[in-house]
Amino acid sequence: MDKPIGHWLKHLDNLLEDAMEQALQTTTRREWQVLNQAAQESTYTMPFTGPFTGPFTGVDEAVERLTARGWLADGGLTDAGRAAHEEISEKVGRFRQKVLEGVSPQEYVATVDVLRRMSANLDH
Repeated sequence: MDKPIGHWLKHLDNLLEDAMEQALQTTTRREWQVLNQAAQESTYTMPFTGPFTGPFTGVDEAVERLTARGWLADGGLTDAGRAAHEEISEKVGRFRQKVLEGVSPQEYVATVDVLRRMSANLDH
């Protein structure tokens, strides 16, 4: 523990961003998040008001790019968007498995819980 938690959080986020974009190849991490959220919901709104509006930037741009690609239209996923979501979901699943190698389910839950509580301590 030679560096503070902020260092590791930022470092991991940068690694996740880069590695996920390499794994996805055709989309960005933010585009995947928007596409996945649209698949979970029956509709989305412009500007996107899903759970990514907090600390995340680039959501509106991701919605615009996905719409231009023909994956989002008229408040939901298109057939092409559903097909893309299914294909990308498989890549994301493999990516998540790689990220979590050597991490037990209990360690993951404990880590998320600690980060959630630390966030709550600072959230006003």
